Amino acid sequence: MTVDDTGSGTDGDGRMDPPPLSPALEPEDDQAADSGQNPLALRLEQLILGAERRYTPFQAARSAGVSMELASRFWRAMGFADIGQAKALTEADVLALRRLAGLVEAGLLSEAMAVQVARSTGQTTARLAEWQMDSFLEGLTEPPEPGMTRTEVTYPIVELLLPELEEFLVYVWRRQLAASAGRVIQTADDEEMVDRRLAVGFADLVGFTRLTRRMEEEELGELVEAFETTAADLVAANGGRLIKTLGDEVLYAADDAGVAAEIALRLIETMANDETMPELRVGIAFGTVTTRMGDVFGTTVNLASRLTSIAPRDAVLVDSAFAEDLIRTGEAPASEAEAAEAAAAAEKEGEEPPTYRFALQPMWQRPVRGLGVIEPWLLTRRSVEP
Repeated sequence: MTVDDTGSGTDGDGRMDPPPLSPALEPEDDQAADSGQNPLALRLEQLILGAERRYTPFQAARSAGVSMELASRFWRAMGFADIGQAKALTEADVLALRRLAGLVEAGLLSEAMAVQVARSTGQTTARLAEWQMDSFLEGLTEPPEPGMTRTEVTYPIVELLLPELEEFLVYVWRRQLAASAGRVIQTADDEEMVDRRLAVGFADLVGFTRLTRRMEEEELGELVEAFETTAADLVAANGGRLIKTLGDEVLYAADDAGVAAEIALRLIETMANDETMPELRVGIAFGTVTTRMGDVFGTTVNLASRLTSIAPRDAVLVDSAFAEDLIRTGEAPASEAEAAEAAAAAEKEGEEPPTYRFALQPMWQRPVRGLGVIEPWLLTRRSVEP
């Protein structure tokens, strides 16, 4: 084998050696054998965690000063599998337990709230971690270096990206926390911090089930990613909040009806101009919702979902409460007749006629299972001219 100045080399058949690993992070061979894991997987784990496996779950709980029962609740809430009493935990696991338990002991969080914090953080970061590993490895190691497997290339890539991604994650989290705190401070009363009045919208791709039968998996994945990316960008840019994505559907919320309406129509317009995208339908409802762990629940959310299911293709249906709020704030006229009267009156007085961004057309009332009789309204964009 020949070695170049970087310490890499090739053997007789031209295959490259894997990049050198940091000696400080290399696990002992017997540790890999005892755990039954790939030695490279253990090296990668130590690189990411910054520490070696030292504790069994019982030892970690005892070192953190918490009961094994509470430690298990925290770990399961974070999404970690039960590992029996294998020695697989690090000093960081002990510190995390100690911090959560300390918040409970200090009275800053109840035990139930601490478990919720662990669960919400675990669920959010698990999805983020899966996406990052899939995306980075696919994008940066395809095709792999000559003679190297993707597994061998993973270590140096993670070593380079880890500190940058960690700092970026903290930055985005602080920004989002600041924005959320601002919304809470502006809330009218304490009850509205949990049960708030919001406009809630669902956007759903039409005929997605049929597409899954016709398209290749890679094609389908690209379509879903394009849809989610476009929707997320439009929701954020226009002042809404993306609650979650469900493949062929996105759920978003906004503090006022005008913002939610603008997002809905921009979604329809943007998707209609993209020949690769299926048709879209949107349903929006306005009312009280319950917020938990970044999600929204309640009758308003259910109504928005039902409106989406009955909306025409490339159209937006809203409920009567949403329509009333648009009319109240002057975003839409109650009717075209009223708009014409207001324009004529303004012209007679020599004033500027009122302008409206949106138009509302009442649709037939209909019964909806679980919600009674509803009165949907068709929302469209209105010309600036009266």
